[in-house]
Amino acid sequence: MKKRTLGGSLEVSEISLGCMGLSHGNGPATEENTAIRLLQEAADMGYTMFDTAETYGFPADPHHNEKLVGKALKSIRNRVVIATKFGVAFEYNGGELHSGLKLDSRPETIKRSIENSLHRLQTDRIDLYYQHRPDPMVEPETVAEVMKELIKEGKILHWGVSMASEEYIRRAHAVCPLTASQNVYSLFSHDESLFDTLEELNIGLVACCPIAKGAVTGCYHRGEQFEKGDMRNGSAWFSDETMERYNELLTYLASLGREMNVTLGQLSLAWILGRKPWIVPIPGTRKSERLKENAEASDIVLSDDHMKEINRLLSAVDTGEK
Repeated sequence: MKKRTLGGSLEVSEISLGCMGLSHGNGPATEENTAIRLLQEAADMGYTMFDTAETYGFPADPHHNEKLVGKALKSIRNRVVIATKFGVAFEYNGGELHSGLKLDSRPETIKRSIENSLHRLQTDRIDLYYQHRPDPMVEPETVAEVMKELIKEGKILHWGVSMASEEYIRRAHAVCPLTASQNVYSLFSHDESLFDTLEELNIGLVACCPIAKGAVTGCYHRGEQFEKGDMRNGSAWFSDETMERYNELLTYLASLGREMNVTLGQLSLAWILGRKPWIVPIPGTRKSERLKENAEASDIVLSDDHMKEINRLLSAVDTGEK
């Protein structure tokens, strides 16, 4: 698979892998041996960056995903880039997930989190360490100083932020340069207000939910219902209203897909790759065939005319024009 560089020095596969759904947010966790085989298969296909977080899990095992990734990649550790996150905890009540997030990026919490993540991931360093969400009680400069210390100690090699504002990014970057910002970015969620800042500061964008949890693939019906515990239930991306708003775009993509003999999901990833050379999407999947399909999107190059037409249709959605 082709490679891209985040932040000027971190080289990763052009399509990388979001691992969350193997443990969290997509119903019951994938059976462990099946998940391990999938992660190792991804590495064999050319995926090099694997994205997890200390909080991806479930009530009985809140840190399940880090342990899974660590076990799967231990034997090939030097071939892969591991990205994980600190600063967020999900709160459970009687086995049910609360909707709110518990934010905690105090220095003492970060230092405890990094040690725990290193242990669970069975590694001596984290390649890319994200602040999962900004903590309104902790200044970005304070977090950045801790990152600078962890880099000096060799416990992390790069750091990033997730879902942070322009001001937050600039203030953090001024203390300890950021390598990446992780944000939701897809055809269904295409806010580019941070692009100028990221380009100016040479910070890569890691696009999570790049196929809108599957909503842009054409594989699901309007109002699709998923298993209990699946975060896609009730998601606006699967609503009748969203499907209607994007109907013209999806119709065009379906026609283009037939013309190019590729899927809607692949076109969605190819569009993201075509927007900027410093964007790396991290689709997740539990299926080997989807893993292969997503990886093959790296070989698809949309023409200028195709990009312009997709962007025109997106603009029409944003403005309400026909």
